[in-house]
Amino acid sequence: MIRVCLVDDQTLVRLGLRRLLELAPDIEVVAEAGDGEEAVVVVCSSSPDVLLLDVRMPRLDGLGVLETLNLKGRLPPTLMLTTFNDDEALLRSRKAGARGFLLKDASLDTLLESIRTVARGETFSRPVLSEHVVAHLRQSRDTLLEADLSPELSPRELELLRLMAGGYSNRELAELVDLKEGTVKNLVSSILFKLQARDRTRAVLRALELGIL
Repeated sequence: MIRVCLVDDQTLVRLGLRRLLELAPDIEVVAEAGDGEEAVVVVCSSSPDVLLLDVRMPRLDGLGVLETLNLKGRLPPTLMLTTFNDDEALLRSRKAGARGFLLKDASLDTLLESIRTVARGETFSRPVLSEHVVAHLRQSRDTLLEADLSPELSPRELELLRLMAGGYSNRELAELVDLKEGTVKNLVSSILFKLQARDRTRAVLRALELGIL
């Protein structure tokens, strides 16, 4: 069984998530919390396999919970929950140790898949960048191509890197930037090489450290 802790300040959201998870034979909700400070106590006492953690909460937000549990050495594989896309908060959460992000209106299949994925020690990535950010990237594509915005990355690679931060697959990236999937794959490999990162998550984190994103 995958033991899950639910943390959200909205009681109805927690109740809804619990009822959905009860439909899965391999998942059990072992603890709940309604704010960040309570979450730290509950996680430390219940030692869940997976933590579903709301981004925005009173007393201590999701990022604060991540940082506190990390310092204590008690951070389980964590999925951040959000009803809206706060790109900066999600990226900061990833840097603080989150394994993935999930919109609260995700389907049951996606919810279960995300929990099973992080429980296996993997990272769960789905598009989490807000629509206005994606639209802005599309509208500013010509400007990006004309400007030299990074000493290491080409404008096209920088554009892809920003979309990679949202967890898009190569196929989804290809659709967004109007390139062939094979071309995108080659560009992603170039990005990883230039940033000396072995995977997409580390590439995004490295870009944040360098001030590229």
